[in-house]
Amino acid sequence: MLTDAERAYVRPELLEVVENRKSGLSLNWIIGCPLDCGYCVRHLFDNFSMTVPRALMRESEAAALLTGHPFFEPHVTPIQLLNRATDPMLPVVKEHTFEMLRLLDEQELTNHVLVITRWRLSPEDCAVLNSLRHLKVTVLITYSGIDDARVEPVNSEIAATSLRTAYAHAERYRVILYWRPIVPGLNDSPVHLQRALALSSHAHATVFTGLFYKDQIRDYFQAHGLPEPYAEGARRKVFPERLEQAILTAAAARPPGASPLFRKTSCAVAYAHGLPDYNGHVGVRELCDICPAAQLGRCTSGWKQPEARDVAAMAASLGGTLIAVTDRAAVVSGLDEQRRYRIQHHFGFQVHDVTKPHHPHRHGRADLGWPEPAPEAS
Repeated sequence: MLTDAERAYVRPELLEVVENRKSGLSLNWIIGCPLDCGYCVRHLFDNFSMTVPRALMRESEAAALLTGHPFFEPHVTPIQLLNRATDPMLPVVKEHTFEMLRLLDEQELTNHVLVITRWRLSPEDCAVLNSLRHLKVTVLITYSGIDDARVEPVNSEIAATSLRTAYAHAERYRVILYWRPIVPGLNDSPVHLQRALALSSHAHATVFTGLFYKDQIRDYFQAHGLPEPYAEGARRKVFPERLEQAILTAAAARPPGASPLFRKTSCAVAYAHGLPDYNGHVGVRELCDICPAAQLGRCTSGWKQPEARDVAAMAASLGGTLIAVTDRAAVVSGLDEQRRYRIQHHFGFQVHDVTKPHHPHRHGRADLGWPEPAPEAS
C-alpha cells in the first residue's frame, strides 16, 4: 500500500482512481510498472520511473468508488481495469485483478469489463476468467512486434504466447488481438505485418491502432536517442493514411479463420460478444467499411439517433452545451473528454467537441500523415 509520504510525490491525477475513458470507466487502484515500454502513457503522469506496483487502496474500496461513481450505470457503462499505470497480469498485480473481477461479478453486474495486458496468461488464469458468471469480460492482448528493445524491452513473443493460450481456453470471456502501437520504421515492414496478421487467427477479433505521440513521449524519445517516427507530437493517436492502407492490403490476403479487423476497440469488443458497439461508431459510416456484414447489421439495428432535447439536458447537467445532433454525432461545447464519454456511453451515440472536429475518413486520429481536410462549403 502506498504510504502518505509516497503519495506526496505522486501526481494528483494518478490518485484519482476512477477516470472515464472512451472504452469505459477506467479503474486504477494500483500504480507502477516494471515493463518500461518507451511509449507508455505513464510519461504523461511523471511516474515512468515508478517500477514497483503499489496499491492506492483495497479492492473493496476501489469497487465501491467505481459503482458509486456518478458516471456509472449498472449493466451499461463499460469498465477497464488497471489500464493506465500498470499491467493487470503482472505476478504481483494479478491476484488483485482477479479479486476485483470477483467483487464486481458477485454484484451480478453484466457490464463489459476490459482487461488489457501484454504479460503472461496461464491456463490457470483462464480458468479464473471462465469462472465469472455475469460480467462480459474481454482480454485484450497488446502485441506490437517491435524489435527495438530500447523502445519496447518486453519481447512480443510473450504477448503472442498469451494470446494463443487465452484463445485456446476461452469459454465465458473473449480475446482480442490488440495490435498496437503500429509505428513507421519500427514495426511496419511486410514481415512485421504478416507476423501480426498471422496471430489474428488466435483471437475473436483484432484491433489495429497507432501511437500516442504526445509531447512527453516525444521528449522521452529525444532524450534517449530513440528513432523519432514523427516530426511533431499530437493530441490524438497518430496513424498515417499510408500505414492504414498497407495494413488493409496485407490483411486482404489472410487465410480463412483469421479474426476480422476493426479500427476501434469498442467495435472489436462488441463483435466478440455478438453485440452492437456501445460507442455508436456506426453513425460514422466510413469507420465501418471493413466490418463484417453481420456486425454492421447488429450495430445498425442497435443504433438510434437520440432526441436533441435529451442530449441537451444531459450536456447541461454536466456543465456543457449542445451545438447540434447530426446523423453522425452529437456536437457539444464546454465538456471535457470524461463528460463527453458519459453522454456517449449512455446513448450509444458518438459525442464530439465542436473545437476538435473529426474529419471524415480519419477515424478520430491525428492529422499527421493525412492530406489537409477539404474546406467546408459556405
